[in-house]
Amino acid sequence: MAGGLVRSEHAYALPALKVTRADGKQMTLSEAMDDGRPVMLNFVYTSCTSICPITSQVFVEVRERLGAQRDAVNMVSISIDPEQDTPRRLTEYAKRFGGAGTWAHYTSSSADAVEIQRAFDAWRGDKMNHQPTTYLRAAPGKPWVRLDGFYGPDALVSEFRKLAGNPVSSRCSTPTQGSATSSATAGAQAGTTTRCES
Repeated sequence: MAGGLVRSEHAYALPALKVTRADGKQMTLSEAMDDGRPVMLNFVYTSCTSICPITSQVFVEVRERLGAQRDAVNMVSISIDPEQDTPRRLTEYAKRFGGAGTWAHYTSSSADAVEIQRAFDAWRGDKMNHQPTTYLRAAPGKPWVRLDGFYGPDALVSEFRKLAGNPVSSRCSTPTQGSATSSATAGAQAGTTTRCES
């Protein structure tokens, strides 16, 4: 992304939809997200050869850096290609990144997948226009932190620790007022935007 990475905050609402975890268990999206822990979310699809392998590897490295804290964050990946991404394929995908169960992978119906992406201002018309974006939230009712661009594991660990009440230093500049027409905030409630060094 031109101009570096972009951090912003938004009041995204979870749609009342069902998702299916890679082990076959069905639940509402809220049940998948709201288990009492901070959430770290991204969107993936298993046949992706560009963005998704990178962002999934970053999730693996986040877990490694968190060490004993790794289970203190609810890490969630939601498929944007549910026609292909069955629970079995998601399980196989997860195994490529350190074994099933490292974090939860979900699929849904095609219509629901679009609605979930729209709720997070992540829908870009089809999976080929998928963007590298990570979302974090401290708890239900709290704002979502949106990280647009290829954020590395150290940056995500820093964000998680700030949400968890254990702040660490950041390489980001002082927040400035976000623009509702920027690519990071289009179609969503604008919040504060921080531009970080790549």
